[in-house]
Amino acid sequence: MAAVLRHGSPEQKERYLPEIAAGRLRLQSFGVTEPDAGSDSTMIRTSARRTADGWLVNGQKIWTSRVQHSDLLLLLARTTPVEDVARRTDGLSLFLVDLREAGDSIEVRPIRTMMNHETNEVFFHDLRLPADALVGVEGNGLRQVFDGMNAERILIAAECVGDGRWFSARAAKYASDRVVFGKPIGANQGVQFPIARAYASVTAADLVRRRAAELYDAGLPCAEYANMAKLLASEAAWEAANACLDAHGGYGFAAEFDVERKFRETRLYKTAPVANNLVLAYLGQHVLQMPKSY
Repeated sequence: MAAVLRHGSPEQKERYLPEIAAGRLRLQSFGVTEPDAGSDSTMIRTSARRTADGWLVNGQKIWTSRVQHSDLLLLLARTTPVEDVARRTDGLSLFLVDLREAGDSIEVRPIRTMMNHETNEVFFHDLRLPADALVGVEGNGLRQVFDGMNAERILIAAECVGDGRWFSARAAKYASDRVVFGKPIGANQGVQFPIARAYASVTAADLVRRRAAELYDAGLPCAEYANMAKLLASEAAWEAANACLDAHGGYGFAAEFDVERKFRETRLYKTAPVANNLVLAYLGQHVLQMPKSY
């Protein structure tokens, strides 16, 4: 809801934000990605056409998480055809959809994944929205979404830090308790050092994440640190996951130890909600001022 907090109308903020804060409105979902518009959001085809009393939405989204359990959906749609705008980033608008009022205009198809993550395809069939569903300025939705994505990257980094700490603590305890050849396996540097290094990586990533959050909360430019936090934290969590799995040996693959479950879930964040290579591309072009790589 960062985009609503920063760009929503006073009426939208008054209507929704207190209800979200009080827990009376359930989770909120985010409809941006499409089958042919992943990292390149300018290729979005879902359309919102003006009507006499609002908007008419048709199209499809994919990887829309939590929508089955949400009351609200933040939806990015094209309001001006791409051939009619000066830049492909123009002509996209952001809408706040009350899913409780959508009825049969929205069709949800769950996507089965390797991890415990509820995500879906969503189809819009002549979904009618009131005029006041528009968030911010018409045609400026992509910039508003990117503003909210900085918050998303910081939150994902925080989740990865939590995963990394869990793996480090679980690995350290197991390595201290498990005795092989008459001594704890954690006394062996081949077991101990990867766990300790992973812990150091997680701690370093957390410091960058905290700096990103400080900048965001102060209303200062934070894209550099938000992206670095997501990159470093996702890779540190994955490093800790592998150290934990290695320490557990065969038991790491057994469901009763929970390591394999967390291992699968943690791998997601190197790929989503933005692939780490795209983070590097952003840093290379926009921070280090090198030529665009894609």
